[in-house]
Amino acid sequence: MHANIANSTQKSFECAVGWIAHYVIGVIYGLVLVALASVDWLTRPTFLPALLFGVGTVLIPFLVMQPSFGLGIAASRTPNPTQARLRSLMAHTAFGVGLYVCAVGVSYVVPVHA
Repeated sequence: MHANIANSTQKSFECAVGWIAHYVIGVIYGLVLVALASVDWLTRPTFLPALLFGVGTVLIPFLVMQPSFGLGIAASRTPNPTQARLRSLMAHTAFGVGLYVCAVGVSYVVPVHA
Protein backbone atom coordinates (compact mmCIF):
# COMPACT_ATOMS: atom_id res chain seq x y z
CA MET A 1 0.00 0.00 0.00
CA HIS A 2 1.24 3.48 -0.85
CA ALA A 3 0.44 6.86 0.61
CA ASN A 4 0.90 8.12 -2.97
CA ILE A 5 2.40 5.82 -5.57
CA ALA A 6 3.67 8.80 -7.58
CA ASN A 7 6.12 9.56 -4.75
CA SER A 8 7.45 5.98 -4.55
CA THR A 9 10.82 4.98 -5.94
CA GLN A 10 10.72 2.97 -9.13
CA LYS A 11 11.50 -0.75 -8.87
CA SER A 12 13.32 -2.82 -11.48
CA PHE A 13 10.97 -4.29 -14.08
CA GLU A 14 7.87 -2.95 -12.31
CA CYS A 15 6.31 -1.73 -15.54
CA ALA A 16 6.82 -5.04 -17.35
CA VAL A 17 5.63 -7.04 -14.34
CA GLY A 18 2.60 -4.77 -13.98
CA TRP A 19 1.53 -5.16 -17.61
CA ILE A 20 2.10 -8.92 -17.60
CA ALA A 21 0.06 -9.22 -14.41
CA HIS A 22 -2.66 -7.00 -15.91
CA TYR A 23 -3.09 -9.26 -18.94
CA VAL A 24 -2.85 -12.50 -16.93
CA ILE A 25 -5.57 -11.18 -14.64
CA GLY A 26 -7.66 -10.32 -17.73
CA VAL A 27 -7.35 -13.90 -18.96
CA ILE A 28 -8.36 -15.18 -15.53
CA TYR A 29 -11.38 -12.85 -15.59
CA GLY A 30 -12.30 -14.29 -18.99
CA LEU A 31 -12.21 -17.79 -17.53
CA VAL A 32 -14.36 -16.61 -14.60
CA LEU A 33 -16.91 -15.24 -17.08
CA VAL A 34 -17.06 -18.61 -18.85
CA ALA A 35 -17.42 -20.38 -15.49
CA LEU A 36 -20.28 -18.08 -14.50
CA ALA A 37 -22.03 -18.05 -17.88
CA SER A 38 -21.25 -21.73 -18.69
CA VAL A 39 -19.18 -23.32 -21.39
CA ASP A 40 -22.38 -23.56 -23.46
CA TRP A 41 -22.34 -19.75 -23.63
CA LEU A 42 -19.20 -20.10 -25.75
CA THR A 43 -21.15 -21.95 -28.43
CA ARG A 44 -23.64 -19.08 -28.75
CA PRO A 45 -22.21 -16.07 -26.95
CA THR A 46 -24.47 -13.13 -26.22
CA PHE A 47 -23.30 -9.58 -25.74
CA LEU A 48 -24.95 -8.60 -22.46
CA PRO A 49 -23.22 -11.07 -20.09
CA ALA A 50 -19.79 -10.12 -21.44
CA LEU A 51 -20.54 -6.39 -21.29
CA LEU A 52 -21.97 -6.53 -17.76
CA PHE A 53 -19.09 -8.67 -16.54
CA GLY A 54 -16.53 -6.30 -18.08
CA VAL A 55 -18.20 -3.25 -16.56
CA GLY A 56 -18.47 -5.07 -13.22
CA THR A 57 -14.73 -5.64 -13.13
CA VAL A 58 -14.26 -1.88 -12.72
CA LEU A 59 -15.04 -2.44 -9.03
CA ILE A 60 -11.62 -4.05 -8.53
CA PRO A 61 -9.60 -0.95 -9.44
CA PHE A 62 -12.11 1.33 -7.71
CA LEU A 63 -12.11 -0.60 -4.43
CA VAL A 64 -8.71 -2.33 -4.38
CA MET A 65 -6.09 -0.97 -6.78
CA GLN A 66 -6.69 2.77 -6.57
CA PRO A 67 -6.94 2.84 -2.76
CA SER A 68 -3.77 0.71 -2.48
CA PHE A 69 -1.95 3.21 -4.71
CA GLY A 70 -2.99 6.04 -2.40
CA LEU A 71 -5.49 7.39 -4.93
CA GLY A 72 -8.53 6.83 -2.71
CA ILE A 73 -11.67 4.82 -3.37
CA ALA A 74 -12.66 5.27 -7.02
CA ALA A 75 -9.78 7.73 -7.52
CA SER A 76 -11.31 10.16 -5.01
CA ARG A 77 -7.90 11.64 -4.15
CA THR A 78 -6.82 12.35 -7.72
CA PRO A 79 -6.86 15.86 -9.20
CA ASN A 80 -9.81 14.93 -11.44
CA PRO A 81 -11.71 11.96 -9.97
CA THR A 82 -14.51 12.12 -12.55
CA GLN A 83 -12.07 11.84 -15.43
CA ALA A 84 -10.23 8.94 -13.76
CA ARG A 85 -13.51 7.14 -13.09
CA LEU A 86 -14.75 7.61 -16.65
CA ARG A 87 -11.45 6.36 -18.07
CA SER A 88 -11.62 3.26 -15.87
CA LEU A 89 -15.23 2.69 -16.87
CA MET A 90 -14.43 3.10 -20.58
CA ALA A 91 -11.48 0.70 -20.32
CA HIS A 92 -13.56 -1.94 -18.55
CA THR A 93 -16.44 -1.47 -20.99
CA ALA A 94 -13.95 -2.09 -23.82
CA PHE A 95 -12.79 -5.17 -21.90
CA GLY A 96 -16.38 -6.46 -21.85
CA VAL A 97 -16.72 -5.87 -25.59
CA GLY A 98 -13.41 -7.67 -26.10
CA LEU A 99 -14.63 -10.62 -24.06
CA TYR A 100 -17.66 -10.87 -26.33
CA VAL A 101 -15.60 -10.58 -29.53
CA CYS A 102 -13.23 -13.30 -28.28
CA ALA A 103 -16.17 -15.50 -27.32
CA VAL A 104 -17.60 -15.13 -30.83
CA GLY A 105 -14.22 -16.23 -32.23
CA VAL A 106 -14.07 -19.19 -29.85
CA SER A 107 -17.64 -20.15 -30.78
CA TYR A 108 -16.38 -21.12 -34.22
CA VAL A 109 -14.05 -23.75 -32.77
CA VAL A 110 -16.07 -25.00 -29.77
CA PRO A 111 -18.25 -27.95 -30.79
CA VAL A 112 -21.99 -27.42 -30.40
CA HIS A 113 -23.63 -29.84 -27.96
CA ALA A 114 -26.62 -31.71 -29.32
